[in-house]
Amino acid sequence: MDSVSAERFPTETDEERETALDAASRAVRRGRLVVLPTDTVYGVGADAFDPDAVARLLAAKGRGREMPPPVLVGTLGTLEALATRMPAYLDVLVQRFWPGALTVICHQQPSLQWDLGDTRGTVAVRMPDHELARQLLDRTGPLAVSSANLTGEPAALDADEAERMLGETTAVVVDGGPATGGVASTIIDATGERPRLLRAGAIPVEVIDEALADLGLTVDTAAPGDDEPEASGPIEVEEPEAPPGTEIDDA
Repeated sequence: MDSVSAERFPTETDEERETALDAASRAVRRGRLVVLPTDTVYGVGADAFDPDAVARLLAAKGRGREMPPPVLVGTLGTLEALATRMPAYLDVLVQRFWPGALTVICHQQPSLQWDLGDTRGTVAVRMPDHELARQLLDRTGPLAVSSANLTGEPAALDADEAERMLGETTAVVVDGGPATGGVASTIIDATGERPRLLRAGAIPVEVIDEALADLGLTVDTAAPGDDEPEASGPIEVEEPEAPPGTEIDDA
């Protein structure tokens, strides 16, 4: 785990943004953790294809392998490289709501050389609607990103909060100002024939249903029962309104 305090970078000018992005991308390539702003809350990220870095991310938050982090991507095309067996409605959802506050749970490509934890063959993916975050993703590729907070603490809404909780375990803090959203993403399980709500969030279910109308589908909002299959893959959630069995605290 990193043993020195993070270096913090402002992003108010073009020159500062370039310096911050360069420092953050170099840190990621070295296997270090970085704090970054997103359109929902601040996140702490690591190279998704570096198992040691992902392990450090989980340790920094006080998490175990049973709560693997979601993955942030910068382009729609990256989803096809990470996921397989994608239903038609998934394309509709990402075309309509990405970039944005929608996390989708997909079957992961079996050939991927990564270790996010005990994913049970799935991956949670999102494209953030935040220019600075996507610029960083353009330089680093997919990042394993969890909300920038310690377990049991609220998600960080600015760089100060993130640095207070995670500054000693991260290399770089990219200060993008206050989080523009502050509401966690909506999580949809897209591993079945019908999309299923795993967590209510920034995008209302009614709006998602409207997007799916031409396919004759609606989101299944029933909470998993004893006679229903468990959600595909564990995901991290700290919000109390999350359905049982879903554990996500994504950024």
